[in-house]
Amino acid sequence: MRVKLVFFALCLATGAFGKIGFGPGEQEWGYVTVRPNAHMFWWLYYTTAKVNISYYEKPLLIWLQGGPGASSTGYGNFEELGPLDLHLNYRNYTWVKDYNILFIDNPIGAGFSFSTTLSGFPKTNAQIAADLLECIRSFLLEFPDFASVPTYITAESYGGKMAAEFANVWYQAQKNGSIKSNLKGVAMGDSWISPIDSVMTWADYLLNMGMVDQNGHDKIQARANLTKKAVDNEKWFIATNLWSLTESAIYRVTNNIDFYNILYKKRPNEILEDRSAKDKLLKVDFSTGLDEDSDELLDELMNGAVKKALGLQVAWGSQSSMIFDLLQVDFMKPVTDQVESLLNNTDLTVLVFTGQLDLIVDTPGTLLWVERLKWRNASDWKSASRDPLIVDNVIEGYIKQYGNLKMYWIDRSGHMVPTDNPEATEAMLADLTRNAWD
Repeated sequence: MRVKLVFFALCLATGAFGKIGFGPGEQEWGYVTVRPNAHMFWWLYYTTAKVNISYYEKPLLIWLQGGPGASSTGYGNFEELGPLDLHLNYRNYTWVKDYNILFIDNPIGAGFSFSTTLSGFPKTNAQIAADLLECIRSFLLEFPDFASVPTYITAESYGGKMAAEFANVWYQAQKNGSIKSNLKGVAMGDSWISPIDSVMTWADYLLNMGMVDQNGHDKIQARANLTKKAVDNEKWFIATNLWSLTESAIYRVTNNIDFYNILYKKRPNEILEDRSAKDKLLKVDFSTGLDEDSDELLDELMNGAVKKALGLQVAWGSQSSMIFDLLQVDFMKPVTDQVESLLNNTDLTVLVFTGQLDLIVDTPGTLLWVERLKWRNASDWKSASRDPLIVDNVIEGYIKQYGNLKMYWIDRSGHMVPTDNPEATEAMLADLTRNAWD
């Protein structure tokens, strides 16, 4: 399907704060040169909520996509939580109706972000966090009224790995006064925090869900055990390659299960001939396999109507494949220490959420690392009650909380929680921001 240019219908008015971009509401966008030759793109949607005086009455939520290398302005915006979906229909559960939303194409090379030299691409999670801090520092200098607005980092998949370290360095910068801001919390969804915990629970998860038999389970577990051995020996590059081989084994044994929601309909044997496991992580397939290829449609939209509307010269996604290759050593490293630091050394709200139908970062693996966290309230958190999340008299999931840690189990949802269960997501965000102005 060709993307229709319906600009005139989507952008009817401008206002005092932002400008006409692509889609409804007022917007801003721009680049920050975070290091020499490294240019990070951001895109702000002012909330469409009714406000008394200004948009600054509503919290600011920053969205970081995963991959690494997937685009927040593309996937996150049009596939998950922006005001328009991929077919340019209005999204009923867009986050913009309640919050100001800042999409950041991160790391350098994702989406519209780019580098003119190889040295401009990050190779570590620490460099990614530093780049993000420089981006938000510049953003707040350009829009100083947001400095006092309650701000939350929200992230998905590998974005959660980046968010954990980003939140730490941002909090410390805020504390020492080198940045004026009001960071209040971080929400990490189906996040690649402890990769080996996901890999080591895949076989059991698939067996328990009826997706493999014992023979298939054992084939997957054998690959996973090799991956764990490499992780235990800190052979990180080898571990990443073995992770990919473990995924390949799952595709073969299950005849192409959808890693992002195990109940999505898929055609059989649509496997790895022309797309490797790492490419499937980077180019998230949101379709059921029965309609148009969403990747091609999104590429057409971003490099066509969106690029033209925003007046950009960079080809969206043209450097994304380089990001994974440069981060292969970092890919399988855990960042549980970063989450522990957030819990022990900050007063930020730390929210972890997991979709029960996600395989790539499955719920059993997530629960393993969460319950291993070493922090001051670990014992009390483990013994805290797990309560139902009820929305419109329907149980949409469960929540467990103590101190500054919240964990949400989201029902009927895979990897992309905002897409699969927007009702639960809306309630979760309301809880995250409940005490924003305290």
